[in-house]
Amino acid sequence: MTVIYPGSFDPVTLGHMDVINRASRLFTKLIVAVMDNKNKKTMFDAGERAVFIEKCARDLPNIDVRVYSGLLTDFFKSTGAAAVVRGVRGPADLDFEITYAQAYKTCDNNMETLLIPSLAEHAFVSSGMAREVAMFGGDLRLLLPDVIIGAVIEKFQEGRGWKQY
Repeated sequence: MTVIYPGSFDPVTLGHMDVINRASRLFTKLIVAVMDNKNKKTMFDAGERAVFIEKCARDLPNIDVRVYSGLLTDFFKSTGAAAVVRGVRGPADLDFEITYAQAYKTCDNNMETLLIPSLAEHAFVSSGMAREVAMFGGDLRLLLPDVIIGAVIEKFQEGRGWKQY
């Protein structure tokens, strides 16, 4: 069974990677769909974000990282996936994801949403938090995979990071 894990992943966090790892064990193929929304300002462009995920998931043979733009329902139809996987950190995420799952189902009756609850150690982790910690020179080891920490720090040192927001 093929499933899609969509997101901005700006940047990919340890929480995202936990969902990727867990979903990759449950399904035959996991398409990690990196959203490219020209209306949303991001720290890294979609290609950079996709490369980060590929580096972090290089030991997972059933992962396919793709960049997409447009409606997730259209991307879903184009892949032949059986479901969308989403991570949930807590009650606020749950409310948000249920609303979107209902909207997806309204647009495409075949589009199922599967929610994977966060592990406790990742419940507070978000890309926004990682960007803020990076901006102030904090320790990113509890937030980001080691393989991308250098690139995130470099982005801020170049002065291109937070100022784009």
